Amino acid sequence: MTDRGPVDATTFADFVAARSGALFRTAYLVVGDHQLAQDLLQEALVKAYLAWPRIRQDSAEAYVRRILVTTAISWRRRRSFHERPTEPDVRPTGVPDRTEELATHDVLWDLLGTLPPGQRAAVVLRYYEDLTEPQAAEVMGCSVGTVKSQVHAALAKLRDRLGPDLIPVDDEVVSS
Repeated sequence: MTDRGPVDATTFADFVAARSGALFRTAYLVVGDHQLAQDLLQEALVKAYLAWPRIRQDSAEAYVRRILVTTAISWRRRRSFHERPTEPDVRPTGVPDRTEELATHDVLWDLLGTLPPGQRAAVVLRYYEDLTEPQAAEVMGCSVGTVKSQVHAALAKLRDRLGPDLIPVDDEVVSS
């Protein structure tokens, strides 16, 4: 086992302080629940800390994002993941003049939660995190073709449920 001296702990603490907000955002978008996102980020950071001596500093964030996505996918495969408390989800409300936009957002958000884990992760990484297909493939640990097919299938499901007005069919969305 590699000795983790104070220098490694300091660089890890600096990394967490600088990037935990962005990593939490990814975790939240992948699991769709505030508390689960906190747990997911905590678990990913523990795993990253254990591997910190082996992680290249220039790719640390990508490494932790990959941990987030793969851990979230493995959580969703567990039967207990789908057990939910009966209390309704409380989300922050938006500006009153954006009512229709927020209603669409809520519908889209709810439908995003019904997608299989791989499709949801691909959509989150491509459209919420604005990663390229190769970057998303690296985070997901799969090929670029898999990312493309997951996004395509996810957008088709969303389009079927919402209609083409909300999820446009064009070359920019499908092949970007």
